[in-house]
Amino acid sequence: MQMDNVQNRNEEKGWHRNAARVPNAAVTLTHTGHVVSGTVGRAGETPGPALRQLGDSRVRRPCLVPAESPRGRGRWGRARGAGVILRRRRFGLPGNRRAPGAAAEEMLPRRPRDPLQAVRRRSQELKLQVDSLLSESQLKGALEQNKSRDIYQRCIQLKQAIDENKNVLQKLSKADESAPVGNYNQRKEEERNFLDNLTQQLQELALTTSREHATEADVPTEKEEGEDSSEEDEEDDEEEEIEESGGEEEESESEEEENQGNESPKQTSKKYIALGDFTAQQVGDLTFKKGEILLVIEKKPDGWWMAKNTKGNEGLVPRTYLEPYDAEEEQASSEEGSEEDGGDTADEAGARQRTESRCSAARKALSEQENTVDVLTTMGAIPTGFRPSTLCQLLEEGNQFRASYFLQPELTTSQLAFRDLMWDTKAGTIRSRPSRVSLILTLWSCKMIPLPGTSIQVLSRHVRLCLFDGNKVLSNIHTVRATWQPKKPQTWTFSPQVTGILPCLLHGDCFIRSNSSSPDLGILFELGISYIRNSTGERGELSCGWVFLKLFDASGVPVPAKTYELFLNGGTPYEKGVEVDPSVSRRAQGSVFQQMMTVRRQPQLLVKLRSLNRRLRSLLSLLPETLIGGTCYIHLLVFYRQILGEALLKERTSLQSTDLISHPVLATFPRLLEQPDVMDALRSSWAEKESTLKRSEKRDSELLKAAFLLVYHDCALPLLQGTALPPLRWAEEESEATRWRAIAAFLRQSREDGGALRALLSPDGAHRPFDLSEQAYDFLGEARQQWP
Repeated sequence: MQMDNVQNRNEEKGWHRNAARVPNAAVTLTHTGHVVSGTVGRAGETPGPALRQLGDSRVRRPCLVPAESPRGRGRWGRARGAGVILRRRRFGLPGNRRAPGAAAEEMLPRRPRDPLQAVRRRSQELKLQVDSLLSESQLKGALEQNKSRDIYQRCIQLKQAIDENKNVLQKLSKADESAPVGNYNQRKEEERNFLDNLTQQLQELALTTSREHATEADVPTEKEEGEDSSEEDEEDDEEEEIEESGGEEEESESEEEENQGNESPKQTSKKYIALGDFTAQQVGDLTFKKGEILLVIEKKPDGWWMAKNTKGNEGLVPRTYLEPYDAEEEQASSEEGSEEDGGDTADEAGARQRTESRCSAARKALSEQENTVDVLTTMGAIPTGFRPSTLCQLLEEGNQFRASYFLQPELTTSQLAFRDLMWDTKAGTIRSRPSRVSLILTLWSCKMIPLPGTSIQVLSRHVRLCLFDGNKVLSNIHTVRATWQPKKPQTWTFSPQVTGILPCLLHGDCFIRSNSSSPDLGILFELGISYIRNSTGERGELSCGWVFLKLFDASGVPVPAKTYELFLNGGTPYEKGVEVDPSVSRRAQGSVFQQMMTVRRQPQLLVKLRSLNRRLRSLLSLLPETLIGGTCYIHLLVFYRQILGEALLKERTSLQSTDLISHPVLATFPRLLEQPDVMDALRSSWAEKESTLKRSEKRDSELLKAAFLLVYHDCALPLLQGTALPPLRWAEEESEATRWRAIAAFLRQSREDGGALRALLSPDGAHRPFDLSEQAYDFLGEARQQWP
């Protein structure tokens, strides 16, 4: 009766079960998604052996298939979960396996890869190809001409693929992801740096391959030499015939182009020498290095000439990078030996001469101070690891390592445009420029710094930092002054708590930007003290130690943003193995506890690297590609760059004009950077003005620039041109206090009068005499040349 009732209910619902009418008939049962087979009997009969083997817990909810269902098969209506009977053999039941098509039908569609994940996967594929190409270039036989040319072409192709991946990465945004991604901006920046590293590896490989190929091409065989000499003789004969026929030399480029159109390239080709390095910007361009000899095949009126290098590669080159090559003059200059760099322009030769003179002057000054340091070391006044400050000497010898120099726009090689300053007509402001390195550095403290003796008086404790590649300084030198407590004289701290605004000289948060492609790029820290000798009154500056923090590991990946505990080295950055205080040796022997105590007594510097948020990244992208400064005045630097771009790129009547630009802000702001107390006055005045603006006014960039100009004319300009401030002297407490009192009195009076106009027109006010040219901006004189 029980089975008959179940059968009736199943028939009413459209289910068919013939197995119930046959003793021990086969039936398919499903439990928890699995289809099994077994036997059942009539009502009151004992279940089959298969069901007894499964047990009651496995066969609780049998699932039957409708007879008219397409999944049923045969008269028994067996369940076929995607068209197949699945019998679980692990339960001891006989049956067939799932057909191959069933898994494909039941498989869910594959989830599409996220855009950033796809870019990273493509980057890994490119890295494998680059690694394969690098390993192949190191094999024997890779220096053959055909092999090296193939490697060079593959470098170019991989470079194009990496650039395409960079473009895709640049267009990505967090909204494109189908699921939330943690640290999206950081991952995107790491991926960009990873691609930049691959590009650098390819460029180095291509450069090495091209040099090896050029070396092979420059050593012709005797047969080739004979052919070349015969060809040269034929060309000389042709030239003599042309001269005898009365044809004059080409007087203009238009006549030369007409002759080229009628004659073959072999007859009209002429050798030119490259004045500088040029990297191909797009497909069809020819990459070359400074001093390379190129054979110009065709001269086009747009300034891009078709040329061929010594390897036989052809491409377009810019005309401004070339000058005619005269073999006789080159040979004469090489014989004389005084003009080794005959392909240099006058500006580049002057820049090299100035750099060499600065370096020689710095070495001379260091040698003079070494005598004083030797005397102090012999007297026991300073530890043996102290040296004259290297970075201080570079700052004193010229303007090349100051922030005011790197803040100026950089001219291109042709000196007809700016390389790092472009105008965005749609946004109405300067165009943002990302850089390879863009981060925030926080100076925490310095511990266990050795104390000098009582024969000298310490005037200032400070840290100077700059970008360094192990050989030369690559940026401006930024200085942060440290504070210390009499109870802990060996511990230096930064960013103390003060009332009002924190002076920028004490601000320990610094921004760092660099677009250098050097694999050894890092930050050089030099701890220094300014001192005066009690006996003679002699002043000087000593280095208490230095440390170098690399920004990229061996594989080119940026170092993580975290706190670093850096142990100081003695001597100068060019000396190795010198300890700050040999009495506390790092190579101490003994138990683990003794070694730990020795490490704790080592001089060390604590710094923290932090990644940028969206607001800081957008602000720093408007600054020059290479610059170090305090985060407290980033917005003031951005104002200056925007005003500079508007004056040079938007308001100038002709881009070819080199006339002086009458603009006091542009003319005096570089001087402001070298006077931190006046910069603090401008920061304070601008903060007061900004607090009075409405939220809608703060979003108006033009209104903000106009307000900044008014604040600058009311605050910074009178202080720079007035006579109330004594000259700035580093580490002189009395002079600095006098300047602070004069600045505070001026700001108070200006606040009471509602501006500086009344004080400027007062008969009691005194101002320095100046020439009008001092209030004008000479961008040719101020602009930076390309790094020599």
